[in-house]
Amino acid sequence: MKNPAPILRCEGVGKSFEGFTALSDVTVDFFADRLTSIIGPNGAGKSTFFNVLSGTYRPSVGTVHFEGKDITNLEQSRFAHIGIAKSFQITNLFPQLSVHENVRVAVQAMHARWSLWRPRAHFKEVVEKADALLALVGLADRRNETTENLAHGEQRALEIAVALACAPRLLLLDEPTAGMSPEEARDMMKLIAKLHETRAVIVVEHRMKLVMGISNHIVVLHHGRLLAEGSPDEIRTHDEVRRVYLGSAI
Repeated sequence: MKNPAPILRCEGVGKSFEGFTALSDVTVDFFADRLTSIIGPNGAGKSTFFNVLSGTYRPSVGTVHFEGKDITNLEQSRFAHIGIAKSFQITNLFPQLSVHENVRVAVQAMHARWSLWRPRAHFKEVVEKADALLALVGLADRRNETTENLAHGEQRALEIAVALACAPRLLLLDEPTAGMSPEEARDMMKLIAKLHETRAVIVVEHRMKLVMGISNHIVVLHHGRLLAEGSPDEIRTHDEVRRVYLGSAI
């Protein structure tokens, strides 16, 4: 079946801050079978749009639906429980804890609150799930390392492992290669492609060559509005997109 119902739908979304309009009338469908990247020049509204999608901001106008359910006014704390996880541009980890402890805390947070009568087997399951997530993101051999000692790219991979603790059906990633070397960025994009095999992924990213190489679908914002959307080839040859990115390698 080609393009079933969208996993995430934004209709007429706008966001204003004290009279400044950061987003205006953005309508986009995101499908589970597409790895979608959101791009745009500085000030295009990418971060604001990401924050609306992830529940950090509520739109001033418009609606957001996830798997057919209206989540426009849902509390951000509920997003992980309904199947949406996010990783922001700035890492949000416990630097003094070990790599494994960071993921284990996230896994435990998705279970019922602490109980003295919880069976020992439950904690074994938590440890095993944390180990599996570390293996998935390529950090199994760094399990016992203190998090602050990880390289920047490794910390970003760890943050994704933490985000995956809620077994999301939709993963949102904001500038996942920010601050990375070219080699780290390539490794990160390979990981994202791997993660997309089992879940929907939406990425906000500025490295155009990587975006064009990994994406199935691209959404372009400009001045807070939807400028274009389509396949990498369609975006690469879009006259208005080329004008907006004049001087950029797309």
